[in-house]
Amino acid sequence: MRCAQAIAALFTISGVLHLIVPGPYERIVPSALPRRRGIVYGSGIAELACAGGLLYRPTRRLSGVASAVLLVGVFPGNVQMAVNAHRQGSPTLRLGTLARLPLQAPLVWAAVRASHVE
Repeated sequence: MRCAQAIAALFTISGVLHLIVPGPYERIVPSALPRRRGIVYGSGIAELACAGGLLYRPTRRLSGVASAVLLVGVFPGNVQMAVNAHRQGSPTLRLGTLARLPLQAPLVWAAVRASHVE
């Protein structure tokens, strides 16, 4: 359950931030995608739904898989954040956004692990 709780906590914080402060998230939606605000709101709602599902045992298996898929789906936004930082960020921001990219893999693994109902 620890993985489920950890991912649920991260998704809850991130989901709420997507809904109340969408601007920073809109800037990292890849430019090829339309309706950035809608994508940000949709991903925030999806994160909150996954968080709730991970905490409720009967839906944990499906929610763990959905969480892993969501994390893979938002990865292009993380790449866009690194590209944006490379273009106009400080060296520290550049390094931070690049270092964040490989951290997505352990998050996906933790979401899959959370899907194993305990």
